[in-house]
Order: sequence, then structure tokens, then C-alpha cells
Amino acid sequence: MFHSFKFARTLIRTSLVGALALSAATMASAADMRLKLAGTFPVDHQGTKMLEQIKEDIEAADVGLKVSVFPANQLGSGEALMEDTINGNIDFTAAFIYSHKDPRLEFLSMPFLVNNWDEMDSIMRNMDSPFNQILQERLNELGLRLLANNPEGFTGIVANKKPENWNDLGEKDMNIRVWSSPVVKNMVEGLGFQATTMAWGDIFPALQSGIVDGAICCTKSATYSIFAQSDVGNYYVQYNSVSELTSYYASEKTWEKLSDEQRAAVEAAFTKASDDFFAYNRANDAEFGKKLEEKGYEILALNDEEQAVMAAWVRENIWPTMADTIGQDTLDRLTAE
Repeated sequence: MFHSFKFARTLIRTSLVGALALSAATMASAADMRLKLAGTFPVDHQGTKMLEQIKEDIEAADVGLKVSVFPANQLGSGEALMEDTINGNIDFTAAFIYSHKDPRLEFLSMPFLVNNWDEMDSIMRNMDSPFNQILQERLNELGLRLLANNPEGFTGIVANKKPENWNDLGEKDMNIRVWSSPVVKNMVEGLGFQATTMAWGDIFPALQSGIVDGAICCTKSATYSIFAQSDVGNYYVQYNSVSELTSYYASEKTWEKLSDEQRAAVEAAFTKASDDFFAYNRANDAEFGKKLEEKGYEILALNDEEQAVMAAWVRENIWPTMADTIGQDTLDRLTAE
């Protein structure tokens, strides 16, 4: 009986040690959870500085999360990042959401949906707006969670030469790059350009070598930091047609692994970065226009009347063509807003 008691006491002690070791291992595992945050902004771009801020804020929250940042397409283009985030290989992404996984996401490239910074804020950044409700519905079906949107300003055309008839609907005698968006391709062709679909990573060498005469791609700040700083391009055509919109989104596979406390820290970090990034872009848009001119760029900007004519033409002729792709219900929800 003594031996039985001694054996039982040893068994209990061993079990307690094992339980404590398992508990410690679990705590260490939680503390060491490392997440991947990937983006497409160049290393010295303000958008990448926001990714570093997100990393610092999440880790400072002390909720057992560490973040590794991969900017400048290090883990792939926007399309590839989206695929890997869906699969859970990447935890968080900061990039434009392309429509290759769901054609209905083409509404993100809808031209002349917003007219100014205030509308960008109320329509694209307000998480309760129809715009973001639609976006979250689409992302949910793909296994993604929207964390915040980042309208950076309006996308203009970076060009090596001055387009003919640049301020009206006449033929431009120019071939420009467009991203993989049928609606943007239809729009620029309707405005008188020839259009060539090209991935983001191919724009710089294509402009350098003259494969294309220009590219619809960038805000003033991005044009300055990516092209003008490298002495590529001579003109910036400011049509203010499409908002440059990147998004912060998460893999649902990652989200399910996080505790409520961790989720709150993540959401707070991304919301703060979105607020700061929007404020920076809004405050510095005109300043980057001046910097472009200092680098020898000529900015071609429509006056109010020319802008109104172009917007009216696009809304009348391009918007209806989107119904077959994004759905008439989505089109109605967006235009009602």
C-alpha cells in the first residue's frame, strides 16, 4: 500500500510538472505568434512608413503578436498577395484589390464615383457606407476581412509626351498603360487614348524604353517618388477620374486564430494608420504637385467646365457598361449614394 501511495504521489507530481510545462509552452507559443504584413508601396513611400507604424503599434499593444513587414512587392504583386492572403500564407496585406478573383470587385475602379477628398472620406473610408458594405460582402466570400481603405488621391496619367487634345474627348495619339480593369480600359479609350493592359511591375521599364507613351497609375506623390525622382516622364495629366485606392485586409484564416484582445489591437493599429495616411495624402497633394514641377514635369489639369464635361460623358457612357460585370444591384447601390 505504501508503494501504491508513493507511486500515486509521483504520478500526480509528474502530471503537474507536465501540465505546467504544457501551459508554459502554450504561453510562449502565443507570445511568439509572428504575422506577415505585405505591401506594394516602394520602400521609401509613405505607405510603407504606415506599415512600419502598424507593426510598432501592434507589438506595443503587448498582446502576444509580432509582425514582419514585407514592402515593395517583396512577396509578390497585388494579385499574388491577394491569393496568398486568401490561403493564409500572408496574414495582412496593404494593396489595391484587383478583380481577378471576383469580377464584381471591378466596382473599385469605377471612374468619377467621387469628386473630391471629402467624398473619398465619407464614401471610401466610412466602413458603414454602401461602398464598404459591398466590398466586405465580396471579400467575405473570398475568405478575406476588410480592415480599412486608403484613398490616396486621384490617379493621373504619367506621360513621356504631351497628349494631343488632352483636355477634351479628341484622339490623343498616345498608347498608355492601364491596369487589368475593363472599365478603366473602356474609359481611357473613350477619352481618345490607345490602351495596353500591363502589370504594375512592368510600367517603369515600359516607360523608360518607350513601349508605352504613358500610364494611368499614380497620384502626384507616387509619380514624384517613383518616376520623377528617377527622371522618368515629363507630363502629369490630372483627370481626377479614378481614386487611387489601396486597402488593408486580413486573411480570415489568421483572424480565426486571434483572440478578441489581439483582434482589437490589430483593428486599432490599422484604423490609426488609415487615418494618418489619409491625412498625410490630403495635406501633401498640392505640395507634391510643386515638387513634380520642380523636377521639370508639366501638370495638365482640366478646368471646372472641362472636368464636368468629361465626368458627365463617363457617367453616361461608361457606368451603364459596368452592370453586366458588377451587377445592376451593386451599380444601383453605388449610384444612389
